[in-house]
Amino acid sequence: MEVTIEGKAYIDADFVDCCIGIEDGRISAIKKILKGDLHYKFNSKLILPAGIDIHVHFRDPGMTYKEDFSTGSLAAAFGGVSCVFDMPNTIPQTTSLQTLSNKIISADKKAYVDFGVYVGITDSNVDNIERLYKKCSGFKIFMGNTTNSLNLDENNLKQAFKKINSTSKPVLIHAEDITCLNMHKMWENNLIDHLRSRPAACEENSIKSILKTAKDCSNVRIHICHLSSFGGLDVLKNRSKNISVGVTPHHLLLSVDKNLKSQTLYKVNPPIRTSFDRDALFEGVKNGFVDILESDHAPHTLEDKAGEFNSAPSGNPGVETVFPLFLFLAKKGKLSFQRLVTLFCENPANLLGVSKGKIEVGRDADFVIVDLKGKCKVNSEKLHSKCGWSLFDGWPAIFPTCVFIRGVKLIEEHEIQVKQGFGRFVGDKT
Repeated sequence: MEVTIEGKAYIDADFVDCCIGIEDGRISAIKKILKGDLHYKFNSKLILPAGIDIHVHFRDPGMTYKEDFSTGSLAAAFGGVSCVFDMPNTIPQTTSLQTLSNKIISADKKAYVDFGVYVGITDSNVDNIERLYKKCSGFKIFMGNTTNSLNLDENNLKQAFKKINSTSKPVLIHAEDITCLNMHKMWENNLIDHLRSRPAACEENSIKSILKTAKDCSNVRIHICHLSSFGGLDVLKNRSKNISVGVTPHHLLLSVDKNLKSQTLYKVNPPIRTSFDRDALFEGVKNGFVDILESDHAPHTLEDKAGEFNSAPSGNPGVETVFPLFLFLAKKGKLSFQRLVTLFCENPANLLGVSKGKIEVGRDADFVIVDLKGKCKVNSEKLHSKCGWSLFDGWPAIFPTCVFIRGVKLIEEHEIQVKQGFGRFVGDKT
């Protein structure tokens, strides 16, 4: 056996003292005692599946002064994330076979972690879905305006669903109704104005439209990204099994009524809402109503964020901090380790169809090693995203001490052990 890892591992919703055998990058055995050519023993630490972030914007190509696949994937690695999925609203937008291929080739040379790439669906490429699906990881639809977004007219949503229905790929949706957004559009001077210009009703209307349109396409796996409101949550309470829901750390942990400083830093779409919305979403996370935890890592430089509120871009970084923040919350009993692994490892793997997210024979040997006594505070100066800041600066967190991808030690005692290009595309390159 090539590699064995010994310790208290999270297996089948419980922590078990065992040895994990690894061959050719995959888990080949889980037993009480195993010895490999290379043996790692982690006393008094936990072995968890590595995280999977289904929602990142690495700004590559076109906006690499904010982030690129090298710095974004490095941040993911230090945050215990072994696989990321990149959104299509780059420059140029990822909407064709050519732009998709170019992004995969470029990312393949830069990535420290494994990755997938989404294709954006617009009014102009709906007819090409059957040609695009074999190479992409999934599809992304923007129902409302956001950073460099590519909107799909609601009238074309049914056609898109029907075509995606014949593929095996999921579709992720930014659910804000553009008509509603235009109706409430206003000059914004602060976060309260931003909240009023993108009210929860816009999210609710969009979700209702999605649910209505999806009735005739029961095989389509639909994921509602970054749910932000109690109203949206309520609309989804009777959703069918093919529809999943994601929530971000900033919508789960922050609220606009808590006197947030540096207002432009907290500007994001959909907006950070009230403490009532925040608490309702967190309850949904704990009780199993929310399916996936996603960072919506959307970095901008401090210079970009320093202008007037109305012109400042929306978005914030998060791929490096999402797992550490919630590992600390799990330690404190705010949610169970079982829910955390389900939200950030197992369900993302199931949605995207990757052989990761769980410690079981046959899956990729992607692990994080966690010392629950190793609490620290998020320090923006020590993070690895090119943008150099975090909304959660000073928050308590537990960063993994070691990270394995495909049985290879990627991070050891907070130091990178591999070179750019170690990460692999998880789809079909041909």
